[in-house]
Amino acid sequence: MSQPVSQPDSQPISPPRAAAEEPYDLLGIGIGPFNLSLAALADGERSLRTLFVERKPEFRWHPGLLVDGARMQVPFLADLVSLVDPTSPWSFLAYLRAHDRLFPFYFAERFHLSRREYDHYCRWVAERLPHCRFGTCVAAARWERAEDGEDLFAVDLRTAPAEGGGALPRTTTVRARNLVLGVGTEPVLPEAFAALDGHPRVWHAGEYRHRRAALADARDVTVVGSGQSGAEVFLDLLRERERAAESGLPAGGRTVRWLTRSAAIAPMEYSKLGLEHFTPDYTRYFHALPAAVRDELIARQGQLYKAASADTLAEIHDLLYERSVGGGPHTTEDVVISPGTAVLRARSAPYGGPLELRCRHRESEGDYTLRTDAVILATGYAARRPALLDPLADLIDWDDQGRYQVDLDHRVALRPDIGGGLYVQNAELHTHGVGTPDLGLGAHRAAVILNSVAGRTVHRLPARTAFTTFGPAAAAPDGSAPSPDRCQGKPDAEEPTRAAAR
Repeated sequence: MSQPVSQPDSQPISPPRAAAEEPYDLLGIGIGPFNLSLAALADGERSLRTLFVERKPEFRWHPGLLVDGARMQVPFLADLVSLVDPTSPWSFLAYLRAHDRLFPFYFAERFHLSRREYDHYCRWVAERLPHCRFGTCVAAARWERAEDGEDLFAVDLRTAPAEGGGALPRTTTVRARNLVLGVGTEPVLPEAFAALDGHPRVWHAGEYRHRRAALADARDVTVVGSGQSGAEVFLDLLRERERAAESGLPAGGRTVRWLTRSAAIAPMEYSKLGLEHFTPDYTRYFHALPAAVRDELIARQGQLYKAASADTLAEIHDLLYERSVGGGPHTTEDVVISPGTAVLRARSAPYGGPLELRCRHRESEGDYTLRTDAVILATGYAARRPALLDPLADLIDWDDQGRYQVDLDHRVALRPDIGGGLYVQNAELHTHGVGTPDLGLGAHRAAVILNSVAGRTVHRLPARTAFTTFGPAAAAPDGSAPSPDRCQGKPDAEEPTRAAAR
């Protein structure tokens, strides 16, 4: 997503007169699925002037993980708009209709899309929304006081020249009443691998598809991390090895390892009531808890949002089972699956030898060293504060751990005299819970932000979304059952939205 850029010598340009005089009601920084959802739901809302910018030349969603057969972990209704407005022209079904694929989809009976199809659907939307601008970097955002007129956010943009053009990058400044950060998350490099940062045979799973060819001569490959990305990479390596073995290629004899600190290779929670943790009801309940309780809850809820799907794990087992026909588990000794194993330290062996991983089996407390030719880190992503916010840092009310304090409208707490709104998408796990990175709540969050910015209900939202009552279900004083808003917090449909300062 959008990242800060250095400000080289550039060619200043004068924005059109209307753009210079009329501030945007909402400026989105970064165009991933969440800000794209907001852009789609804002499309056609003529009372709001919006702009969304992204440094990349086109929409791409985790392209390094678009391996064959990889599927979404959410149903197709978790598209950009459907769970808020299924009649939108930007729904997944509208996309299918535009490509004359409704009947094939109907017969395919696919509730979960391939990652490749979801990526293509999002690009189809992004290319058609007139207020999405790609190839545009955000250098900085600041709050400007106006001597005559309105105090606003000022955002410096740098637009790359057209491909093949010789002109220098163009820079301009736009102004907005509200900002929404959708800059995405960044790959996590575990501390144990710090000494190997940048090593040509150690990289994050997010780069897997782009760098997979570099593993052609690797005789031993290790995947670290047992979330969905780790499971998909491990499965793809197994499939590639089987294909190589059939063709007599060197990779056919490769050892493939899978290490995880988790005590077991267990699937993500996917029971119907368990999934109600990904509802606005649970978000409201979680947000009302004390910060220390929220942090403790998140630490033990990994099975809700960080594990692999049962289907992917079943495919891994099926492949290994077929491999064992005519023998037994010993026929797959070159496939190593080691749960409960932490990597304590990683380094390059002397004289260009294999990588050395110092490991500890956590339950038995046994330490050992394994040697491998390459490591793929499926170690997740984390939200980090982008440098473009540095000019606003003193205006933000950070919590005691240096994180955003975010209200139910996903608006960051700012200094009281700042009238504009700063909203975040997928940077509020600590305040809004496990649904924060989940695509199934993306459209709802976008609608909440849009309603808040507009100061009115642009999109009607349901009062209750779960059968589960989160929190105490105390009886009302008259002995009757409590109403949903007494248990869950006030429903969205009745929440007073806060208009941005005009």
